[in-house]
Amino acid sequence: MASRAPVATGRLLMGFRKWYYNMAGFNKLGLMRDDTLYEDTDVSEALRRIPENQYNDRVFRVKRAMDLSMKQQVLPKEQWTKFEEDVQYLSPYLKEVVQERKEKEEWMKN
Repeated sequence: MASRAPVATGRLLMGFRKWYYNMAGFNKLGLMRDDTLYEDTDVSEALRRIPENQYNDRVFRVKRAMDLSMKQQVLPKEQWTKFEEDVQYLSPYLKEVVQERKEKEEWMKN
């Protein structure tokens, strides 16, 4: 029984994550998680670094979401962003930008 607990806990946690993802609502507008990040200087720099096609896809998703929001509508369910399809496309670039900023701050201290 003890060997099954981690698997059951993992499945339960994954179930909760999927439920929370759907309850957040951004997926009903066709957005991905990284589309919802607050654009501070780090995020802006990370956006500048992503490939152009990813940036264009992001702009399309954000504009479509704003249009749907103004119309108080959501996409048809088959067009919602699914938990399994949500790729964190910005996270690697954001981690790199934050790391570089911290290194620069550390360098400036010395």
